[in-house]
Amino acid sequence: MCTTARSLQMDLFKWIFGLLIVLVIYTCLYLTYCGKHEMMGSEMTDRFKLLNCMKLHQKFSNITSANSIDMMNVIGNLSAFMSCLHVTNRTQKELHRLRLRFCCNGTDLLYLTKKNTAVNQSIAYETSNRVYKVGAALHKMLPEDFPWSRRGHLGRCAVVGNGGILKNSSCGREIDSADFIIRFNLAPINDSDVGVKTDLVTINPSQLSADYRNMAENPDPLVRRVSVYGNASLMIPAFAYTHCTAVSVKTLQVLQPIRPQQPVVFFSPYYLKTLDCFWKGLGLKEKRLSTGFMLVNMALELCDDVHLYGFWPFDISLKQQTLQHHYYDNKPPKPFMHAMPEEFVRLLQLHSQGALTLHLQPCL
Repeated sequence: MCTTARSLQMDLFKWIFGLLIVLVIYTCLYLTYCGKHEMMGSEMTDRFKLLNCMKLHQKFSNITSANSIDMMNVIGNLSAFMSCLHVTNRTQKELHRLRLRFCCNGTDLLYLTKKNTAVNQSIAYETSNRVYKVGAALHKMLPEDFPWSRRGHLGRCAVVGNGGILKNSSCGREIDSADFIIRFNLAPINDSDVGVKTDLVTINPSQLSADYRNMAENPDPLVRRVSVYGNASLMIPAFAYTHCTAVSVKTLQVLQPIRPQQPVVFFSPYYLKTLDCFWKGLGLKEKRLSTGFMLVNMALELCDDVHLYGFWPFDISLKQQTLQHHYYDNKPPKPFMHAMPEEFVRLLQLHSQGALTLHLQPCL
């Protein structure tokens, strides 16, 4: 009886053990089968994404006019395109650098200096045939030369536009990590969305006339406003229009004795004229280039890598949410002055070519 019971127990144990081995083998085979199919599915997904990115790349490279953009139709595709891996193209960067240096030479002519401007020289205005004669007093206040003539290329540059797309973007830290940071029209700065570091900031003469008309008698408001940018250079288009000159020169006269560490410089109207002719030759038709677009071109010539933030001229985001015009207010632009959607199309083309990086989504 005991022998029979033991024999039955042994047979049962062998049967259970064999069953476990079979289950283990089938489990391994099943997991291997599923893993292979999961891998195949992942590979198929990656290939689909790659093909879609290639199609989108081709699509946005071929857009030639903002008039051809149906925003509601394009937004979904553009959002997907911005999620694609962006690869910079060193050849395209050098090509654009050489073209801009040959046509416009921002390296030596971006703004007036003692080196590129002589006493009693007649400067032709950007937008008219009238001229301004540079006197000895003004010439004495011009900077000696460009700081980047000694530094070479400016490294990684962040050009920060004022578009409403920057509000709640959390891009401040990323922007501040750049080597050289350009801002416009005394735009407010903050840690969270746009950063605080600044190397160059522009001032519109209309801002000076409207907000600081009594600067000679009471310079404190203007001094407080510009001091938030540290020692950043303040760039003014003093010779764009004849009415810009007096207030621009007055600003230089007021600020230089008080803040000598913060240069006030004047756009060269010759540089702006040649840059305007360059882009008109490429089919960009507008009354005058925007300041943002001007300095993107300066960055393409002088920087190793150009990153653009806040360049979005539309009132709806990639998530189809309504945007205010600027990240700090909703004041609309002057009509019939700039063609910013057309400029954006050119920036999108440059992004597609790998010549610069356009940031249109919140930063991580």
